[in-house]
Amino acid sequence: MDTPVEVEELEDAGGRVVRLRGALTVTEAARLDSLLAAAAAQPGPLAIAIADVERIDTVGAFVLHRLVRDRPQTRILGADAAAERLLAEVAAADRPCAVRPQAPPLWKKELEDLGRYMVEAFRTMGASLAFVGLTVVSFWHALGSRRGIRWGAVSVQMEQAGVAALGIVGLMSFLIGIVIAQQGYVQLRQFGAEVFVVNLVGRATFRELGVLLTAIMVAGRSASAFAAQLGTMKLTEEVDAMRTLGLDPVEVLVLPRTIALVLMMPLLGFYASILAIAGGGLFTWTVMDIPPASFVRRLNEVVPMSDFWMGMIKAPVFGAIIAIIGCFQGLQVVGTAESVGQRTTIAVVQAIFLVIVLDAFFAVFFTAIGWD
Repeated sequence: MDTPVEVEELEDAGGRVVRLRGALTVTEAARLDSLLAAAAAQPGPLAIAIADVERIDTVGAFVLHRLVRDRPQTRILGADAAAERLLAEVAAADRPCAVRPQAPPLWKKELEDLGRYMVEAFRTMGASLAFVGLTVVSFWHALGSRRGIRWGAVSVQMEQAGVAALGIVGLMSFLIGIVIAQQGYVQLRQFGAEVFVVNLVGRATFRELGVLLTAIMVAGRSASAFAAQLGTMKLTEEVDAMRTLGLDPVEVLVLPRTIALVLMMPLLGFYASILAIAGGGLFTWTVMDIPPASFVRRLNEVVPMSDFWMGMIKAPVFGAIIAIIGCFQGLQVVGTAESVGQRTTIAVVQAIFLVIVLDAFFAVFFTAIGWD
């Protein structure tokens, strides 16, 4: 057990001297601190003699160091080599440290996050528009160059983005057609107007849902694939190698994918619309006893050609947007493989969002020109 600390105050020619005895350890730190505080309360020079101290640890050394630090007229006398080394180490370690600032209020943090999001959104929008312009310029340069369009790469992308999507797009469209017919039948039957289910299936499919749902499905497949492919090439420095060889990455990587989706989206949209019509026709045949011949005849009567052209006009625009967004986000990959996943997710979200926004603009535009 440590010997209790004792204090003896003396007077000499140089001022007051406080002689300490006992153990200057953690168990005696509180008593030592109070005794030294009482001795230091009086003005004038003060010397702390520790020659008679039995033992001193880090806490005791810090109490002495703090007194000397806060009262410059104080000196330590009689310290042996071990005590001096401990006091020096304590003094060297006594440095101010940065304290974590208090967290801002929740409302302020949310506003800051919203501001950063808006700034990043506008920056991305500007960069995306610049990338669209770069793609268009590269397309015209490719048309005017001796190399021309890389149709071999275009055909490969058409197969991957278009032909490979026939199964999932067809199944989705067929089931959507059944759902539209079933929901329309349930609601219209309340008014005795279930015969208009054919109108609902035909016009909704050709005018909106066929191309829109196909674009959303293609955005999920192709935008993510393009972003992942180009992002991986960016990480492995294949894009930099192309530039070193004098090849334009936009012409080699972006244009074939964009042209492929522009060409395939109308075909996929028409294919999806036909299968959705088939799904609706199957439902009306099995539930409403409308034979296929009557169903097709009714479609011919109620669906104008303008509905078909609406879908076909929107389809290539959707394809171009999906391809450009996927390629743009892929070329933004930097750092580690984690960036590939982040950019792939952003590409899918932005592509689907822009497809829906453009579809709304097209709806307003077609209504304004009288295509009701």
